[in-house]
Amino acid sequence: MKKIVFVLCAVALSNVGFAQKKYATFEAKIENRNSDKISIIGPKKYKKEIALNKDGFFKDTLKVADGMYQFYDGAESTMLYLKNGYDLKMKLNAKEFDETIVYEGKGAKENNFLAQNALYKEQFDYDAALAVEEVAFKSLMEKKKNTDTERLAKAGLEPAFVALHQKSIEQNASGLQEYYNENQAIKKLNGSASPSFDYENFKGGKTKLEDLRGKYVYVDVWATWCGPCRAEIPHLKEVEKKYHNKKIEFVSISIDTKKDYEKWRKFVAEKELGGVQLFADNDWNSQFIKDYNINGIPRFILIDPQGKIVNANAERPSSPKLVETLDGLLK
Repeated sequence: MKKIVFVLCAVALSNVGFAQKKYATFEAKIENRNSDKISIIGPKKYKKEIALNKDGFFKDTLKVADGMYQFYDGAESTMLYLKNGYDLKMKLNAKEFDETIVYEGKGAKENNFLAQNALYKEQFDYDAALAVEEVAFKSLMEKKKNTDTERLAKAGLEPAFVALHQKSIEQNASGLQEYYNENQAIKKLNGSASPSFDYENFKGGKTKLEDLRGKYVYVDVWATWCGPCRAEIPHLKEVEKKYHNKKIEFVSISIDTKKDYEKWRKFVAEKELGGVQLFADNDWNSQFIKDYNINGIPRFILIDPQGKIVNANAERPSSPKLVETLDGLLK
C-alpha cells in the first residue's frame, strides 16, 4: 500500500513539474536597434513596451493569449507567435531587419517559420500580378494559395499554429483579390482630371492643387502613426533631392486626426521633412481622400502639369520604378 501511495505521489509531483507556465518568457538581442524600447501588440488590445539596455538586450515575461502578435522596433516590425509556456530567444540586426531574425528556445520553430515567411512573401511579384487580366490574376492567386498551404503543411509545426496560419493564408488571398478589384477601379481614374485639395500648409496659409499647375505633382498620403509611411520617408527625401529644381512638386498630405495636429507639426520639424507638407481637414473623411478611394496608406499619386492623373496609384519612393517613370517624364 505504501508503495502504491509513493508511486501516486511521484506521478503527481511529475505532473506539477510539467504543468504549463501561465506566462511566456521572451528575450532578444538587437544590434543597431532603431529605438530604446520595443513594443508588442496583439489580440484583445494587448500592448506591452519593454526597455532595452545599452547593449540592445531585454528579457521579460508576458502573460498572453495564444496567437499572433506584432513586434516593433521603431518603424520596423515582424510577426510573432506567442503562447504561455514558451521560452523564446530572438536575435537580429536592425540594419537588415527581416533578413537576420533568428529564434531559439521553446517556440522557435513556429517563429522561425514566420521570419522566413516574411522573406518568402517578398519573392512574389505583387506589381506584376496586379497588372494582369482578372482570369490570369485568379489563377495566380489560386496557385499561390495552394503553394503556401503545402509549404505550411510540410513544416511540422504545432497544430494550433498551423490552423491560425492557414486562416491567415485564406485572408491574404481574399485581401489580395479585394485589392486587385480596387486597383482596377483606380486605374480607370488615370487620364481624368484630378480631384483638388485645399489644405493647411506647415509653412503657413493653405495650398490647393491649382497653385501647383505647370508642374508634375507627386502626392504622398500618410500619417505619423503609420509605420510603412515613415519607412518611405528616407527614400522620398532622396527622390526629392534628385529632382530638386525640376518641374515637379512633392506634396505630403497627412491624414492624422485633429487631436494629433501638434504631433504632426513636431514630426515634420524634427524629421526635417521637405516638399510641401499639408494637413488634411478631416483625416480619412477628407474629400480628396474619399475622391481617390484611399482605404490604406501610404498612397502615392502622380498628377501632370495640367492637373490630370498620370497614375492614381503611383510607385513608392523606395521602388526603382518611380525614378524610371520620373526620368521619362522630366527628361
